[in-house]
Amino acid sequence: MSDVATATLDASRAWVLSPEVSLRDEAFGALAYHHGNRRLVFLKSPTLVALVRALDTYENLNGALDALVAPAERSRYLQALSSLEQSGLLRAS
Repeated sequence: MSDVATATLDASRAWVLSPEVSLRDEAFGALAYHHGNRRLVFLKSPTLVALVRALDTYENLNGALDALVAPAERSRYLQALSSLEQSGLLRAS
């Protein structure tokens, strides 16, 4: 994934799962379905699922990442979240 995708997600802002999105737990993580655009996305990491579900409990994305993601993995999860935002699954709150 490119750094351009990462740059679009401002980690100093608060982000939440779009209210149009449903998550269904699976052995690999979860399926995310956007009821508006009918996009189906595979979240292939239990940590990513936990992070997405917990976003609304943190003041901003940096706080959520600090609490739930190892520092060495931060960039990888930020890229994944940016991709989810571009797919319409996340929105700024």
